[in-house]
Amino acid sequence: MKFEHTFVVLAYKESKFLEECLKSVKNQSIPSKVVIATATPNTFIQSLADKYGVEIIVNENHISIGYDFDFAVSVGKTALVTVAHQDDIYDYTYTEEMVEAYHKQPKSTIIFSDYYEIKHGNEKVYQNRNLMIKQILLFLLRFHGLAHLGFIKRSALRFGDAICCPAVTFVKENVPNEIFASDLKCNVDWHAWERLSRRKGYFYYVHKYLMGHRIYGESTTSEIIGENLRTKEDYEILKRFWPNAIAKIIAKAYAYSEKSNEE
Repeated sequence: MKFEHTFVVLAYKESKFLEECLKSVKNQSIPSKVVIATATPNTFIQSLADKYGVEIIVNENHISIGYDFDFAVSVGKTALVTVAHQDDIYDYTYTEEMVEAYHKQPKSTIIFSDYYEIKHGNEKVYQNRNLMIKQILLFLLRFHGLAHLGFIKRSALRFGDAICCPAVTFVKENVPNEIFASDLKCNVDWHAWERLSRRKGYFYYVHKYLMGHRIYGESTTSEIIGENLRTKEDYEILKRFWPNAIAKIIAKAYAYSEKSNEE
């Protein structure tokens, strides 16, 4: 079978949610190729890979999370690649919607959807302050005919990172080999979108809830927010859009939206 799309599941140590993620990417309305990329191979990951018939590709040169993401994109050999985070889930039509969007606009660099949060076990949250702000920032990208313009692409990024990393599908031929590479610990994705916003190509926004991003106390995102690292890195990225004084004000305001991560 010839696939157009690959899910590269980025696995780390022993996540209790990895199997649910694998189930969701294997159960799509049109099939995707599925592989696991990991820098921490172990018997737990191997057992799930065997159960679901998924190849494991080991990252022997782990440097940081940004380089891990680039490695994950690199191992996808199809036209479209999604880096699936091990704690998240994908709705039944995610692949179908991404492939359809690609055929509508093959000059896209990224294709991405809305997402809902998964909290308190398996509660799906479709609206809260954080999600509402992001949808406002993404509004102009609903107009697909304008989504190749730098100003329009950067409008989704200049007040915060409105694009959810695991909701993104990369069009491999239209993106560079290094997308995420940086020393950042938290904002590697915002850094990546800012870099891509300077390149030719469309940010194709599918305005539908097509995947669930899990929020919980032990997640990497929650740990980073708890250590106040995100606010510092927010400021560093915002300086790419604004004078330093304004960037500092926006970073403080944006921190409030992240509080929903701890609710």
